[in-house]
Amino acid sequence: MVAFGAALALTLGLVSPALATPPNIPSSTTAKSELAGLTVKADGSMTGYSRDKFPHWITQSGACNTREVVLKRDGTNVQQDSSCAAVSGRWFSPYDGATWTAASDVDIDHIVPLAAAWRSGASSWTTSQRQSFANDLTGPQLIAVTDNVNQAKGDQTPATWKPPLTSYWCTYAKMWVHTKYRWKLNVNSAEKTALTDMLGRC
Repeated sequence: MVAFGAALALTLGLVSPALATPPNIPSSTTAKSELAGLTVKADGSMTGYSRDKFPHWITQSGACNTREVVLKRDGTNVQQDSSCAAVSGRWFSPYDGATWTAASDVDIDHIVPLAAAWRSGASSWTTSQRQSFANDLTGPQLIAVTDNVNQAKGDQTPATWKPPLTSYWCTYAKMWVHTKYRWKLNVNSAEKTALTDMLGRC
């Protein structure tokens, strides 16, 4: 599919970035306060890590799993078939400003990647806690974005990866900080420095 520029999409009235907004993103003031309250600690070991230890895209209701719920939430005019798969719609990716019309071009990003969560405290959680984290629809932890941008991010923290659109850095940092705060995860010093800089752009 062809990615349209965000400006063109907005000019044509095709999409509103506000539709791709996860719930409960804090104000910049709150995020700065939450960041100050996080424990700064070196990353833990990746020993024992597996994505399988964070069961994700679990069934949410009927035939719909977490991915399908977020695709519907973050998209525009999303139509789903009887098995809840998105068969049409439009998705604006705030990370890079691209708009997509095929769900296959869209990934659901864990704002705080599963491996990053493991390194910062989730290794000591129960499988049930990790499942809740990986399917968190209550906080700003899941968002629909361009698939290859999500794949480029991998399990990196803001110390080494930020969304291509600098205009989104403030929002991204607020979501990252709030997720770590809600889930009582640590930050390392380089991560905190990057988040402080990003929140300074708000």
